[in-house]
Amino acid sequence: MTGFGYFLACEEHRPAELVEQARMAEQAGFESLWISDHYHPWNESQGQSPFVWSVIGALSQAVSLPVATAVTCPLVRTHPAVIAQAAATSAVQLDGRFRLGVGTGEALNEHILGTVWPEAPVRLEMLEEALQIIRQLFTGEQTSHHGKHYTVENARLYTVPDEPVPIDVSAFGPQAAEVAARLGDGLITMAPDEAVVKRFRRGGGGTKPVYGGLKVCWGTDEREAVRTAHRLWGNEQLPGELAQVLPTPTHFEQASQLVTEEQVAGAVPCGDAPDAHVEALAAFTEAGFDGVYVSQIGKDQQGFFDFYRTRVLPRLRD
Repeated sequence: MTGFGYFLACEEHRPAELVEQARMAEQAGFESLWISDHYHPWNESQGQSPFVWSVIGALSQAVSLPVATAVTCPLVRTHPAVIAQAAATSAVQLDGRFRLGVGTGEALNEHILGTVWPEAPVRLEMLEEALQIIRQLFTGEQTSHHGKHYTVENARLYTVPDEPVPIDVSAFGPQAAEVAARLGDGLITMAPDEAVVKRFRRGGGGTKPVYGGLKVCWGTDEREAVRTAHRLWGNEQLPGELAQVLPTPTHFEQASQLVTEEQVAGAVPCGDAPDAHVEALAAFTEAGFDGVYVSQIGKDQQGFFDFYRTRVLPRLRD
């Protein structure tokens, strides 16, 4: 049975707001949390980007829900040995209710130290080596590693959970799904694409969980909700690899001028008609997903949680 979680958007909200949303999500009946890991927002209108590991620490004291990053890039901005320590500590704080979601990242967040932004095949190679390091450090044993991309000398994590942190790998498209099946303990992919799920399971994923995410914009005025979604998250409708290579929020704003409100309305459930929200989420269930995480666009979080608690989640579970 598909589980339904809430996706905390660090790009839009301050830390205290994210913690309060997590409390509301638990009260509304959501079963788990995702949280984004960014250095920058995608555009100036979103306007926030707190340090995810600090927020996770606060979440561990505020709610009893499982938490996962969606997703962390352990390649360029932050060394995998540091990500291993952050993830292990998060798992201890959350009593084992933590999963590390990883991906190959975006120049938007990862180029800030002035290093070269590698092309996609190199980033996949780096991800594989990074996960080797992270998993070895999760054992609590002293680790040294001298690889093609990373060096670790005499590193040991002293604060580790009883069980290694599960690692979910983000992938888009069938070929990437096979890489995720080989490297990960689960798959993260944003579209309810049954072919990707099947490729993941046949490629070695077996019964490993598959998770997806969906942005919505609840509001009593559907047209206004569409405008809000377009203003804040029009970047999600950009094609191809633009999301991976554009370096600043300003560049995303420039590119997003090509995205129309009609495109957003066709991709994002907007307004307060329960059928639209239920159908969009049910598509993930039909595609074989084990979990799907919903993110409300905009400020009206309480209205969204009331709507989902009374009008959407009960129908999905029935």
